[in-house]
Amino acid sequence: MRSVQFLATCLVDQLFPQVGLAAVEVLERAGVEVTVPAGQTCCGQPAFNAGFTEEARSMARHTIDVLSRADTPVVVPSGSCADMLIHHAPVLLADQGPYATRARALAARTYEFTRFLVDVLKRTDCGACVRGSATYHPACHGLRGLNVDRQPHQLLKAVRGLDVRPLRDAETCCGFGGLFAVKMSAISGAMLERKLACIEESGAQTVVATDMSCLMHIAGGLRRRDSPIAVRHLAEVLAATENP
Repeated sequence: MRSVQFLATCLVDQLFPQVGLAAVEVLERAGVEVTVPAGQTCCGQPAFNAGFTEEARSMARHTIDVLSRADTPVVVPSGSCADMLIHHAPVLLADQGPYATRARALAARTYEFTRFLVDVLKRTDCGACVRGSATYHPACHGLRGLNVDRQPHQLLKAVRGLDVRPLRDAETCCGFGGLFAVKMSAISGAMLERKLACIEESGAQTVVATDMSCLMHIAGGLRRRDSPIAVRHLAEVLAATENP
């Protein structure tokens, strides 16, 4: 049986645990043994983005220690956190002795959730059944940092009973961008309004993404509009077994 280590991420662990449970369910349904190493904290991305290099290095080293099983892939239900481990942690730790080697090794065995399903397990049909319609928002870090593009579409296409609607200007950022939404709230809000208009135009009942950071931002905007449109992480959709 194939084994993986699951890095839940801060947002999923603290605010959206149902997403982590759904991702684990999908992986186990695919015949994967999932372990969730204890001691997980932040991967260091917020500190890195804010320019706190030493703090980001410390968190990156801790994450490497936590994900210590060198023969086991790491699966992350977030393109942004996966991108941090794959691309930025090795650069941050390039002069950190043994951690430099370990950071490169961890990067080589780290996968965003949908990439692991489609590209490693060669699975697009996860046995999901969902009634209704949905549109897909590609999160920036996954799309641009990890080339996660076709994988979510292939997975959604195989969901029985789901009417997948196109999203205009799909690849345009929703405006979250982590600290960007705090430091440049006016620009972030304008970008969000444009994204919300496209989502509503799609006529979909649900907007799906692979990053809870984007979905949290979008959900807040939809609530302020009193919109009935729901938000769901792709893992939640793939774990569903409703009768279509």
